[in-house]
Amino acid sequence: MRSLIKRAIVGIIVLGVFGTGAGWYLNRRNGPTLAYRTAQVKRGNLLVSISATGTLEPEEVIDVGAQVAGQILSFGTDVNGKPVDYGSVVENGTILAKIDDSLYAADAAQAEAQVAAAQAGVQRAEADLGQLKARLNQAERDWRRARKLGPSEALAEASYDAYQSAYQTAVANVAVGQAAILQARAGLAQAEAVLRRARRNLGYSTITSPVKGVIIDRRVNIGQTVVASLNAPSLFLIAKDLRRMQVWVAVNEADIGKIRAGQPVTFTVDAFPEETFRGEVGKVRLNASMTQNVVTYTVEIVTDNRDGRLLPYLTANVRFELNRRDAVLSVPNAALRWTPPVAQVAPEFREAFARAAARKEKRESAPRSVSRSDRPQGEVVKPGVLWIPDGQFVRPVRGRAGLTDGALTEVEGDGLTEGLEIVTGQETQASVASDTTNPFAPKIPRRGGGSSRPR
Repeated sequence: MRSLIKRAIVGIIVLGVFGTGAGWYLNRRNGPTLAYRTAQVKRGNLLVSISATGTLEPEEVIDVGAQVAGQILSFGTDVNGKPVDYGSVVENGTILAKIDDSLYAADAAQAEAQVAAAQAGVQRAEADLGQLKARLNQAERDWRRARKLGPSEALAEASYDAYQSAYQTAVANVAVGQAAILQARAGLAQAEAVLRRARRNLGYSTITSPVKGVIIDRRVNIGQTVVASLNAPSLFLIAKDLRRMQVWVAVNEADIGKIRAGQPVTFTVDAFPEETFRGEVGKVRLNASMTQNVVTYTVEIVTDNRDGRLLPYLTANVRFELNRRDAVLSVPNAALRWTPPVAQVAPEFREAFARAAARKEKRESAPRSVSRSDRPQGEVVKPGVLWIPDGQFVRPVRGRAGLTDGALTEVEGDGLTEGLEIVTGQETQASVASDTTNPFAPKIPRRGGGSSRPR
């Protein structure tokens, strides 16, 4: 009994070994079975765009500086009664800060004293002119009587000459008095100008907001000394209106020709990654910049920010919409790039495919000087040819390729329908098996994309 059991076990082992070897031999003889990677023709929206990165900027920004030097003594209050700080809302004329004005107040007081002295000088010159005019009247009467008498026994010749000289001197003195008044008035105008300048500098000690807006940046602290020289120091940065924002985008020179004013734009920001914002191109700045031999132009995009969610200086990932197709058939670009070997083409299409492939190879190897009229016409394989599985073979489906977004391409044709399986690449079951049975085996790179379906 035991010998029979041993014989049965040995027979089973021999049959197993024989079956394993036969299977290995047949599999090696028949070779690997082909499997095609496929994808479906889908219907949807296709957007052709240019991607770029930009920065959100307020539409209008005012840089508030100081025209006088001094120490910051205090800050003003915003519309809510709080000290001016980052994000404060201010009105036109709101006091932002006060600079120590003791020196400028002293200059203004000195200028006022100079104006008062100049006014007194004008009054004195006018009074002197009145005296000179009175003396002129007296000299004129004396000279008139002297002319009536003339040099005679009643009036000595020396007295006649004295009256004449006195009259002429009085006329000259009046002219001098009038000039003194003009000089005094000029001195008064100069003193008044100095006073206006001193008062203006005194007024510059109080920094006020020139517009209604929001404080984006406060660049000084209380106790800090600002020095105004050739360039006014910047104290505050005010955004006039944050309800409208701009995105400044650097666009490469190769793409700038596709950008136009009014072009729709979509963008996202890292602060709200799940939300897409919309805008439109405002203008293209002509002052290009070059960085490492790359020329870029700044494009201004205008967007609505009434809800105030977009903050200044956020990084925006921008897409310029060049073209859009709605509800069109599309396929992966890999499906248009893949071309099967002649042996994998269905027999009824194989001969035409081989002729077309030969003509294509001949055309590509021909010199570039060949004219267009010498090139073969009626070629079978053209851009837009797709392949669908047909058992172990593939057969072509003619279509016309349209717009592409870099991943998908618009296609249309009589044989193309939504849901149709098309080939995007191929692989062998042997490679799949090696990938699945041995985790340490090197992975074979695969072309194209889509699902795998053995044929």
